[in-house]
Amino acid sequence: MRIARAVITAAGEGQRHLPLQTMVDRDGRTRSLLAILVGSAVAAGIEEVCVVVAPGDQGAYGRALGDMASRVVFVEQPQPRGYGDAVLRAADVVRDGPFLHLIGDHVFISTGARSCVSQVIEAALANECSVSAVVATRESMLPRFGAVGGRRVTGAANLFEIEHVLEKPTPTEAEQTLVVPGLRAGHYLCFSGLHVLTPAVMDILGRHSEALGPAERLELSPALDELAQRERYLALEMEGLRYAVDARYGLLTAQLALALSGTDRAEVLAEVCALLAERELHGSVGASPSHGASPSHGASPSQGMTDR
Repeated sequence: MRIARAVITAAGEGQRHLPLQTMVDRDGRTRSLLAILVGSAVAAGIEEVCVVVAPGDQGAYGRALGDMASRVVFVEQPQPRGYGDAVLRAADVVRDGPFLHLIGDHVFISTGARSCVSQVIEAALANECSVSAVVATRESMLPRFGAVGGRRVTGAANLFEIEHVLEKPTPTEAEQTLVVPGLRAGHYLCFSGLHVLTPAVMDILGRHSEALGPAERLELSPALDELAQRERYLALEMEGLRYAVDARYGLLTAQLALALSGTDRAEVLAEVCALLAERELHGSVGASPSHGASPSHGASPSQGMTDR
């Protein structure tokens, strides 16, 4: 099994701007979210990345990639016909091989020695099957994610045999279908937006697409559910976290997570602490929270984080 190509979906309605957002990466350099994602794939051994975009977006995305542009090819999704349709658009690029897939509006931050992307690729290579990264997620977050049900692989603390896949299940559906023995009560294994998928996924998506009417959407989760019935398909509880940039304050949270796990951790912590202390001080003397730092302080802590 050889994983040489990746697919990043970036054509979602109302979310096309998110991969273009500028962030300060863990090494302190400023990059677009898309460049961060492509860089993580290339660092894990991926040779070519296909980015699925909406018509007319290729120019902006190309400029946002910087020195990563040479590793990328673009494919358009002509109509917003669903997540599965976006993945299927890359079929000619990935051809008949397994491929890495990342969602374009998530940030992945490892809490271990290996990157999140490397963890998923290594698990797929070791087991020679599709692997999806999952995060144990509390029940209240189920409306935001696809989720899986199954059983723990014998002798493996972080691997699960996937038996069912549901997109944004209700708590009742999750309780009936997706309970995984050994997880904390009220928690389910939800997708992180990071997968290695075999070519069978493209075959399934193609068949599902042919059966749809012109106005129907092609989604990915039903295809992954069918994949679990056809061949071995594992979930990896990765050492890391995913941050959905499309959530409320998602970009802020993702930026803080990157900064606090990177080379500028001490500086960012100091700035955050100074910001909190300054606000407490103003509040205690009755000053308006809108007052900035005094001239002797220079730029306020929040300005410093924004400008870097």
